Amino acid sequence: MNRINSVFLKLDSQFDMGEKKKLRDGLSAVLQIGQTLWLANDETLSLERLTFHGQTATDDFIYGEHQQFPLSQLLNLPVPPKSAQNFEEADIEGLAFDETESYLWLIGSHSLKRKQADPEKSEDENIARLSKVGSDGNRYLLARIPVVEQDGSLQLTRESVEPQRTAAQLRGEHSWSALTKALRHDEHLGDFFATPSKDNGFDIEGLAVAGKRLFIGLRGPVLRGWAIILEIEPQVDEHDSHTLTLAKIGEDCCPYLKHFVQLGGLGIRDLCVQGDDILILAGPTMDLDGPVTVSRWVNGAKTVGESLVFNENLEKLLDVPFSHASDHAEGMTLFSTTDGAEPSLLIVYDTPGVDRKRPDGSVEADIFEL
Repeated sequence: MNRINSVFLKLDSQFDMGEKKKLRDGLSAVLQIGQTLWLANDETLSLERLTFHGQTATDDFIYGEHQQFPLSQLLNLPVPPKSAQNFEEADIEGLAFDETESYLWLIGSHSLKRKQADPEKSEDENIARLSKVGSDGNRYLLARIPVVEQDGSLQLTRESVEPQRTAAQLRGEHSWSALTKALRHDEHLGDFFATPSKDNGFDIEGLAVAGKRLFIGLRGPVLRGWAIILEIEPQVDEHDSHTLTLAKIGEDCCPYLKHFVQLGGLGIRDLCVQGDDILILAGPTMDLDGPVTVSRWVNGAKTVGESLVFNENLEKLLDVPFSHASDHAEGMTLFSTTDGAEPSLLIVYDTPGVDRKRPDGSVEADIFEL
């Protein structure tokens, strides 16, 4: 699997969160729908849409015409924003597209966070900071939003008429969702909800859709070297079209299935479905640089019941490049600019290196051959 060329993502600086918090520096998820790319930054409360804008002289692709979609206008957020600058982030870590019903799915990390040490603060202050654990209430989002074509471009809408579709989200509040509630007493995962994400705590960082089922990748916990993928089937609440519940799909009416994947101690950073297969982007669960890999779980989307997948039953496709303190691969999507063409794989990076940033405000992502 070889790197083919690049995609330059031109994000409009008017949507940055400040001079030191630019959207391009914290990309956490990417999804291609037609001629558009949909992006998430894990410190915002919005989704970003870029449209194909041409190619460079070296055949790299350019996406621009940035439009931002605030989630507060599309969903009933657990913690609505007080202003454009004062909000609790959703920490969106996964995007997926249901082509059959034209829904964009998104998921937050559902995780706790620990404060970091600050070089400008005293030793005592930093020791105290490392004891502080908290959560942003909007992290507990799992939602679907209708995608519609309007005036020649793709838009997100709370409701569409033809066909009748509505934005909906999994039942929950500022400290839980129906998913975490169902998992609280799970024999493998229940003990990890009190642990912050970067400490090998519960942390969602991948989403893929296959028919009525969603596959959810966990960055953590990793159990004795085994990463975990959850499988669920959201359904619309019979009393409220804007609320989702979890269908009973497992034994003893359990609302989820678990799949254990041997990834050499790595956690899952993103997922995407290709045919009946599931592609897995994997990286460290702790606050470390690399290694980062992409593997294929053959027929993963057709698995019946729970499963345990040994390393030898995975097809390793790629070692993703990474740099010290930069170029952290966070999101991937199947990528094609021609209808019917064999797709390649587009990967975006959190904390991109200086060499990926351009003076026009764009940032470089990589395309790899599948």
